[in-house]
Amino acid sequence: MHQRDIINKIREIFQQPTGFIPLHAPVFTGNEKKYLNECIDSTFVSSVGKFVDLFEETTAVYCGSEKAVACVNGTNALHLALLLVGVEPDTEVITQPLTFIATANAISYCRAIPVFVDVDLETMGLSPQSLLHFFEKHTQQVPDPVSGTMKCVNKNTGKQISACLPVHTFGHPCRIDEIVEICNANRVPVVEDAAESIGSFYKNKHTGTYADIGVLSFNGNKTITTGGGGMLLFRNAETANRAKHLTTQAKLPHPWEFVHDEIAYNYRMPNLNAALGLAQIEKIDSYIESKRKLAAQYFEFFCETEIKFLIEPQHAKSNYWLNCVLFPDKESRDRFLDYSNNAGVMTRPAWQLMYKLKMYKHCEVHDVKNALYIADRLVNLPSSVI
Repeated sequence: MHQRDIINKIREIFQQPTGFIPLHAPVFTGNEKKYLNECIDSTFVSSVGKFVDLFEETTAVYCGSEKAVACVNGTNALHLALLLVGVEPDTEVITQPLTFIATANAISYCRAIPVFVDVDLETMGLSPQSLLHFFEKHTQQVPDPVSGTMKCVNKNTGKQISACLPVHTFGHPCRIDEIVEICNANRVPVVEDAAESIGSFYKNKHTGTYADIGVLSFNGNKTITTGGGGMLLFRNAETANRAKHLTTQAKLPHPWEFVHDEIAYNYRMPNLNAALGLAQIEKIDSYIESKRKLAAQYFEFFCETEIKFLIEPQHAKSNYWLNCVLFPDKESRDRFLDYSNNAGVMTRPAWQLMYKLKMYKHCEVHDVKNALYIADRLVNLPSSVI
């Protein structure tokens, strides 16, 4: 297939014969202006206001979580989630190398160390088989000298494995039920990085609700946006209440005094962003339907070519946040990236694998052949709501 044919098809789909086509542009077709004007008129534009509560409540209902807590962005939400499950300095967190850097950075904010294991070719998310192999070959259960309870320790480093952080990559659900089961058996808590997957379901449950804590992102390039923002999803209301306390500088309620009971964070989402988010989530069903129709058009176009379109995994309903294709090799992929971007059609490769970045070259890496295969071949195509 000629590169020009792909560009012509993209322009045909987006009904844009000329001009720039972005990778993923936000769409504002609902109550955004109405809610923003109401928010401004109320003068409550910062972290206090009714839209924060409404957005949290609506998101919790949509995702099927017990409670949701809004944050200023998804990276802050990841950081706080890891702290809440007990990640401490000089411990290790298992994650995948194929992810946006926020995943690894959030681990580093806790002064913990990422350990990278492989992904599935089908889901692009953390591989349960690779995870199980790591636990069986490289860890052991030892008693904690302080608490007396058993903890999981990396035999190679002597450090505790304090959490596992799988990612629902590009909106496609990973095999999260197996991951949680494996981690539970090894006494390791799980945080779901569902930043890219609002509107995605695995075995009829929304991503981010299998683990005790899940994280969503509402950055400007996500399926729905608050401009910048994130959300923590909780199975336990008590943990959610603690999260809310920590996001507001741990300030105790009082009519006038400023009393704080611990070191905490200014991570609360402003009311302005929440007003935008509430309008966006009201439209999410139509946005997901549109994105799935777009994915179907891409699949039909590529189905008899040497370029593979990545469909939703078995047992999953994906939001197709970013539509992904795999080229036969790195050389053909790079030629297409150059051609398409020069033609005014925005395309992107996968992120550089985390352990190849200078900040994470010291981290432990375990047989990541699938991640390498994907990273060399993947291209994200324009994926906006149409």
